[in-house]
Amino acid sequence: MYLNLIQIAESFGVSEQLVLEWVRNEGMPHVHDRDRILFEQDQVMTWAARNGLAANTGFLAQPTPALASNLNLAALVRRGGIWRDVTPGDLPGVLERIVRGLPGVSPAVHGMLARRICTPEGLTIAPTGRGFALPHPARGVFLGEACALVSLILLSAPLEGTKGPDAVPVTRLLFFISPTPRLHVDMLGLLARSVASGVLSTALDQAADDETVLQALVEGSGHAVPLRSGGRR
Repeated sequence: MYLNLIQIAESFGVSEQLVLEWVRNEGMPHVHDRDRILFEQDQVMTWAARNGLAANTGFLAQPTPALASNLNLAALVRRGGIWRDVTPGDLPGVLERIVRGLPGVSPAVHGMLARRICTPEGLTIAPTGRGFALPHPARGVFLGEACALVSLILLSAPLEGTKGPDAVPVTRLLFFISPTPRLHVDMLGLLARSVASGVLSTALDQAADDETVLQALVEGSGHAVPLRSGGRR
């Protein structure tokens, strides 16, 4: 979905001139269509998350309660898992294990996804600050609700050549696969908001257990955490 200059300015609550400055000086993704500048919605959301920006209104607004209710973030994290002490060199293998664990997917699709995300151009990594990034498949992968997930991957060393807008090296990844193209934008917003809240960072700095970390991630996004029967794992 492509948006024009006026729609982007409205969404961020800024002037059109400031958006043009972002294009010239801050690398805001765009395309030229004759005498117009257009913006692809997903690319702009990724850029905004990387630069610590949040859209307040219009086409790029943060998820409304109705849309957010379609995303059970706690269930998505439990499906994707929390992976600790992963070396940067082992990251491709961990990502492959995550996608090969998707339920209800044929071996051929598992293999295709694994090949895609394990190539340098197959993953979009969006640093958001506080040592976090929001990696996701570079080309759209939308297999429905049953195959959506969020994985929190905690690296044992910084990801080489990757820093957030605050210049903090990336050591914490929230890898996600969205259920639909529309909810991809919402997931970017939810996860970026969770990082920006600082609740998740605090839990990780305190070496909290997995269930406490999950609760911090979801609460930081503005969601309630469903109770899990059987207590903590």
